[in-house]
Amino acid sequence: MDPQVSAGNAAEAHFNTFDGTSLFYRAWLPGGPISRAIVLIHRGHEHSGRFDRLAHALAQPGTAVFAWDARGHGKSPGERGYADSLGTVIRDLDCFVRFICERHNLSARDLALIGHSVGAVIVAAWVHDYAPPIRAMVLATPALRVKLYVPFALPALRLRMKLPGRAFVKSYIRPAMLTADATEQTAYATDPLISRSIAVNILLDLHDRSTQLLADAAAIRTPTLVLTAGKDWVVRNDATNEFFDRLGSKKKKLVHLDDARHSIFHDISRDAAIGEVRTFLDHCFSAPLDFNDELLAAHQSGHTKLEYDRLTRLLPIWCPRRWAFSLQRLMMKTIGRLSHGVRLGWQTGFDSGQTLDYVYDNTPRGLTPIGRAIDRAYLNAIGWRGIRIRKQNLQTLLRESIDRVLARQGRAHVLDIAAGGGRYALEVLREYRDKNVTALLRDFSPTALAAARDNAARLGAARASFEQGDAFDRGSFASINPQPDIAIVSGLYELFGDNDRVVQSLGGVGDALPTGGLLIYTCQPWHPQIEMIARVLVNRDGKPWIMRRRTQLEMDRLVSAAGFEKSQTLVDQWGIFTVSVARKV
Repeated sequence: MDPQVSAGNAAEAHFNTFDGTSLFYRAWLPGGPISRAIVLIHRGHEHSGRFDRLAHALAQPGTAVFAWDARGHGKSPGERGYADSLGTVIRDLDCFVRFICERHNLSARDLALIGHSVGAVIVAAWVHDYAPPIRAMVLATPALRVKLYVPFALPALRLRMKLPGRAFVKSYIRPAMLTADATEQTAYATDPLISRSIAVNILLDLHDRSTQLLADAAAIRTPTLVLTAGKDWVVRNDATNEFFDRLGSKKKKLVHLDDARHSIFHDISRDAAIGEVRTFLDHCFSAPLDFNDELLAAHQSGHTKLEYDRLTRLLPIWCPRRWAFSLQRLMMKTIGRLSHGVRLGWQTGFDSGQTLDYVYDNTPRGLTPIGRAIDRAYLNAIGWRGIRIRKQNLQTLLRESIDRVLARQGRAHVLDIAAGGGRYALEVLREYRDKNVTALLRDFSPTALAAARDNAARLGAARASFEQGDAFDRGSFASINPQPDIAIVSGLYELFGDNDRVVQSLGGVGDALPTGGLLIYTCQPWHPQIEMIARVLVNRDGKPWIMRRRTQLEMDRLVSAAGFEKSQTLVDQWGIFTVSVARKV
């Protein structure tokens, strides 16, 4: 549904997000052509109608302003204050932005986002996970740490999540805690669209995602304005200051309004806040684009290189973490071997194709009931859960890519440059057995290729062929025949921290694909257990499994340098693993 409005007035419409849910949004459109857009994301409990004054204040010729009602809020469907996870809402935001760009012929470079409170965390997490090349973001009183006045609130909420059924917490916030403006206090108190409760799982996700953002703020390089309020009864400014200090953006500004309260755009200080926003956004929209070329050498310097160097060094003997990791390693090498998955990891490497297939299978096995219980816990580790979601996301994008190619030319040929056991590609290939879809699965390891052949026979994927090849040898791609329409690189680059090797590999993929060909690639921009993995587990070579993370922005920059343009990214709910698709230009 297209919003039809005259200049300056708000229109109401809906868009369909990734799961088919129809979410409500408002649009303040200019009278003439749209050259740029500002997207507003409301705080928890609230809705897009609360942004009417701000939207009009930001209005300029050629500028459109959009604001949604998040699921479970305002005029959007869903139980009030609830979503399956905060990751679901972040994915909704990605769909909303892509919808705006497609509908109004804009690119991400024509956009800026403003998030308030919980909305600011959603915006920051989206920028961290999806790395959109937007012009700027504004984080107004971000809820990186909510002031919880009840002792032991977080442990109690986590305990409640162990029990069946959805749980909600009624907001303790009173209108006077949000704004000193009496008129705005009344408007908040009497607004029927404001939900008074929030789901416990969302509160916990908010805390956990904020912890991630505080730890990895250096990954964010988008120009950023942060607004804080001196009389904020809702969020802690020390966490916001810590986030700002760690923020990787070259252009960033922190504005602290001493007399402001949390609802900074509805408070008596709103004119100052809005003025800062307008000035910052005008500057960002007029400034040249920064393509972050220095990320091509992020393996030589930068915060993930520093993290990698730290993980390669032994912890001091007096450090409690050293002894904790040593004990964990001892337990996994002794009683842990009762678990089939743990035993397989020690035998083949926890990063091996055999381990990956076992994780995909997700069937606990072990010696004795204790071994099976250990295996169940092992397979339920957050990293392995993320790996399984990565497989689902990869298959989703592979199906969509195959359908696009088939619609264009009636046939599709897929290349997997380092397939391992190839299960994710073969399962999809089987679904297209009645269509002209073929695949070439390559791998450097004869053992992996043998496993891939076995999987193909078991799955009935007869249109797959197999070939030994080095994914980092650019010249080896020249002999691939027929020319692929779609290339896959899954889980490979995460194992190798050197960007020079990745540049060679991506160059080979670019050589193999035609113009318009599609590349599906994965990334691991974050892992909450990265230190445990480095200090406890081993890789396929029997050495400590130490990884240098690539931020999503770094990975996207490498792909762009190889001549591709990213069109979409899918992320698990924790922001650990991503799958993206890019088109050769």
